Amino acid sequence: MNADTIAAYLADGAAVLDAVADGCAENVAKAASLLVDAVRAGGKILICGNGGSAADAQGLATEFVSTLTTDRRRPAIPAVALTTDTSILTAIANDFGFDGVFARQVEAIGRRGDALIAISTSGNSRDVVLAVEEARARGLSTIALTGRAGGALAGLVDVTLRVPSGATSHVQEAHLAVEHALAFAVEDALYPLD
Repeated sequence: MNADTIAAYLADGAAVLDAVADGCAENVAKAASLLVDAVRAGGKILICGNGGSAADAQGLATEFVSTLTTDRRRPAIPAVALTTDTSILTAIANDFGFDGVFARQVEAIGRRGDALIAISTSGNSRDVVLAVEEARARGLSTIALTGRAGGALAGLVDVTLRVPSGATSHVQEAHLAVEHALAFAVEDALYPLD
C-alpha cells in the first residue's frame, strides 16, 4: 500500500465521520439520555459485541468506570463489558452454545432500569441480538451501534446509532468516536463542570 492509497483510505474514514456528525448526533443525544436515566435510577450500563466490537465494549466500560480525561475527576459510572470474563464466556459457550454468551449474562446481572449497549457492525450478530432480546424482556433500555444497514438490531432497540457506511473498518472507526461522544455526554449530564 503506497502513501496515496493510505491517504485515500484515511480520507474515506474522515468522510464517514463527517456523515456521522451530520446524521447521528441527535440519536447519540437520545442514547446518552437513556444511559443517564438508567444511572440516575440506580442502574448500570451493560455492553457487548464481538471481535473489534468486544474491544470497544471493554474500552467504553473503562471510560465510564474510570474517566475519559484525567483532568476531570468525577465518581465512577457503573458499567460492565460482557466480553471480558473468559471463564464465563467459555462455560456458557460450552454448556449452552456460543449464541447465548451475552444473553445469559444479561439474565444473570441485568435488572429493570439498566441499559444495554449492543455493538455490531452488521447488526446481525446472533449473540448480540439475543442479548438485546433478553434485555428487552427484562425491562432494560437498549441501544445499538451498527453500520448502514442496521441489521436485525435496528428493529429491536430503543435507539440505533447507525454509521452510514458498509465498510467494516470505517464503521468500527466511527463507532469509537460515537462511543467517546456518548461517554462525554453521559459524564457531562451526570457530573457537570462547575
